[in-house]
Amino acid sequence: MAGSPSPSSSSPGGTAPEVPARPGAPEASRRTGLIAFAWLWVGIPLAYGVYELVLKAAQLFTG
Repeated sequence: MAGSPSPSSSSPGGTAPEVPARPGAPEASRRTGLIAFAWLWVGIPLAYGVYELVLKAAQLFTG
């Protein structure tokens, strides 16, 4: 058919082929640690802020 793309052609909406990770590369564990650290870096102050917000809101509505 003239209107359909061939299986070997790349379409703009298609996904890129997955590149396998290098065996023995420590990047995955380093990245996991970095992601955990980033969540803690943001999550701890956020949790404290929400806690303080709840306390202030309780004071506002209870007098």
